[in-house]
Amino acid sequence: MPDRMLTLPLTAAHWADFEAVMGPQGACYGCWCSYFRMPAAVRKLTDANQKRQAMYDRVAAGPPPGLIGYIDTRPVAWLQVGPRADVPNWNSSRTVSRPLEKADAADPSIWAVSCFFVVSGQRGTGLSHAMLSAAIDFAATNGCRLLEACPIDLAKQSKSVGLYVGPTAVFRKAGFEEVALRKPGRPLMRLDIARIAPSAGNQPGAI
Repeated sequence: MPDRMLTLPLTAAHWADFEAVMGPQGACYGCWCSYFRMPAAVRKLTDANQKRQAMYDRVAAGPPPGLIGYIDTRPVAWLQVGPRADVPNWNSSRTVSRPLEKADAADPSIWAVSCFFVVSGQRGTGLSHAMLSAAIDFAATNGCRLLEACPIDLAKQSKSVGLYVGPTAVFRKAGFEEVALRKPGRPLMRLDIARIAPSAGNQPGAI
């Protein structure tokens, strides 16, 4: 795990740090972390600048939709985490991340870790583990009961398919368990937050 690692909830005050992590293209072909926030039909008609503005508006409205990770004072990573309802496309009946029960999509105590992004040059250094640990603490202090993810099993699928969802190994190490498998290599995983005490020394804070 990286030394000197710090995480902070993404608020408007830290928007410039989010931009620094996303880079001038907005990460992942101008996504600006809009993939799970917009229906596909809308996203196809929305350019990168509009996606950036939509994400800024969401951040400014609060509460924080995720965490920024820093090494020293340099922003190097992003993790989107929050209630399932905040990422409606993650709940679509056509996605492998759809909820076990329809009501889960609107339950404010059921959260999702939906996206990771790490700047080039820092990948493979353990940042995903550190960011997920911080996300668990963040969820635990903000009313989350169940934390879910739909990562990718690198033994069964290529990284090019979408490593932005995170690798299964990172979630397994953090205590997540598979609760559904709608597609080979893309398990829906869950962590019972009630059994997890926030880690000391890297709590990103309550909303």
